[in-house]
Amino acid sequence: MTPSPLPDSDAPPVRLPHAPLPAYYPADDATVREAFLRRTFDGAAVDYNRLEKIVGLGTGSWYRRQALLRAGLKPGLQVVDVGMGTGLVSREILKITGEPHRLVGVDPSPGMMQQARFEQPVECRLGRAEEIPVPDGSADFVVMGYALRHIADFSAAAAEFRRVLKPGGRLLILEFSRPESWLGHALLKAYLRGLVPLLARVVSRTRDAAMLWRYSWDTIEACMPPAQVMQTLDRHGLHGVERHTELGIFSEYRAQS
Repeated sequence: MTPSPLPDSDAPPVRLPHAPLPAYYPADDATVREAFLRRTFDGAAVDYNRLEKIVGLGTGSWYRRQALLRAGLKPGLQVVDVGMGTGLVSREILKITGEPHRLVGVDPSPGMMQQARFEQPVECRLGRAEEIPVPDGSADFVVMGYALRHIADFSAAAAEFRRVLKPGGRLLILEFSRPESWLGHALLKAYLRGLVPLLARVVSRTRDAAMLWRYSWDTIEACMPPAQVMQTLDRHGLHGVERHTELGIFSEYRAQS
């Protein structure tokens, strides 16, 4: 599918990627929200990779690798994987580059990073997208895989992406998008909020896994529209912002510093 260019709009940069979800945490308490996310991801980490293979029907690794290639990843680049989680995107990065010494993974969940397994050591740093723990202008390529909905301040994260990228460096954000058709929306909701949490209760070893997948769907449903994602990146000095979509569900936001 042809990438969509940046839409024309005077909309301001977006901070919260979605409205608060009071079913999970108090709507006006950012500290409690952050603690909820840390606890949930830490608790679900042990089952995360196994459930991801089930949810993605075994195609997730192939798709992530193709998205990275479409965004221009190649050997020789210094890469930062923001929101690395259990290393699903990082492993595909290494299949392309084969250079673990040029990769830094960043995540706020120690539990998720403890489940990241690599054939060679990869530097993993505790940190948030709003405060990426790498120096200014040190990265050729920054990727964030399916973490946009879970950060507290997307505007601050966009500024950080711009800060850490070298001139001409590339940004790739992978994210789910709510289907535009009512039928697509209904089917995806039935799958991600109904069937997947049910499977998680059956196969997982913790209660957090089922709740995490329900929460993930609710964040997809409430997430800011793609146009606002693109406009926020543009407002923070990133250039050539565009969105590539697959199956009307998977969004690849790409930009350069």
